Amino acid sequence: MTRDAISRRIATFTALTGARTPVGLAAMAGACPPALSVAVAGAGGMGACGALLYTPDEIAAWARTFREGSDGPFLMNLWVPDPEPERDETRESALRAALSAWGPEVPPSAGDAPLQDFADQVRAIVDARPTAFSTVMGLPSEEVIADVKAHGMLWFATVTSVREARLAERAGADVIVAQSGEAGGHRGAFDASCAERQTTGMLALLPAIADSVRCPVVAAGGIADGRTAIAALVLGASAVQIGTGFLRAPEAGTNAAWAHALAGLEAEDTALTRGFSGRTGRAIRTPYVEAIEAGEIPDPAPYPVQRGLTAAMRKEAADKGDIGRMQAWAGQSARLAEARPAGEIVAGIAGQIDAFLA
Repeated sequence: MTRDAISRRIATFTALTGARTPVGLAAMAGACPPALSVAVAGAGGMGACGALLYTPDEIAAWARTFREGSDGPFLMNLWVPDPEPERDETRESALRAALSAWGPEVPPSAGDAPLQDFADQVRAIVDARPTAFSTVMGLPSEEVIADVKAHGMLWFATVTSVREARLAERAGADVIVAQSGEAGGHRGAFDASCAERQTTGMLALLPAIADSVRCPVVAAGGIADGRTAIAALVLGASAVQIGTGFLRAPEAGTNAAWAHALAGLEAEDTALTRGFSGRTGRAIRTPYVEAIEAGEIPDPAPYPVQRGLTAAMRKEAADKGDIGRMQAWAGQSARLAEARPAGEIVAGIAGQIDAFLA
């Protein structure tokens, strides 16, 4: 892979998105305040909003706040809805009893976890007109894709395998986001039952996807400094997204206990778990995660039932700064995350990329 070829790929991506550098923020639900995206975009990158939990009004407010601070590019991300979960009262009763030992008592109604209306959220994003509409956990309908594109937005499709990448490109994706097994947070597999199997590392996944599609590929997972970003670009990416690597930046507003736990965290100190939401995600291996691994807590319920069952525990843990029970997502390169302004992080990585390509 020549430096000229890498430069051409980067130029294609920046021309498409309006970004000045091939370094962007990964969309993290609950961890992407507008201030973080403003800082990333201000340094030439692409901002991101993980809008999964937001009402339409909150989506509009996020976009408005971002634009008050930046005229740079940004994307807004939604999960493609899963089928209705199968409920098992006996199982949920056992989970409520077990989880009540880890936090406040879990009422019978906790598993009735409501979701935002996907169609209403899409309409709010269309109205907000971000640079790109981003999806994870599957492919939206042809009607949604057509609506997004008709309003001048790009579609970024997150995938975890070559098969998913091909399906996304065939459906009209403008950009493929290749999420490798090192990534923190939820796995973006189209089929939830495949999420733990589809954890291919970046060295194998990225070139395979880049060789299989014609649209630009953005690498996500395990990238947090210049070395890892350059490696992804050499492997076929046109740009990179960074999630965990920004969580210690002041603009992220990350819970102090979570941010502190990321410092020096080794890859083996993270684990894939369904214990917080029912969907597989990579988190810090805390006592709560270990209890699930050891079978001390019953197998998690499906998403979003498990999210509802753990809501009180997660809130109490966050309020008390108790990392042992906190939902603390972390990628395998967490130790590279720096406690400095996000704009400096972007500028530092972009500078190393420029020096490599010179």
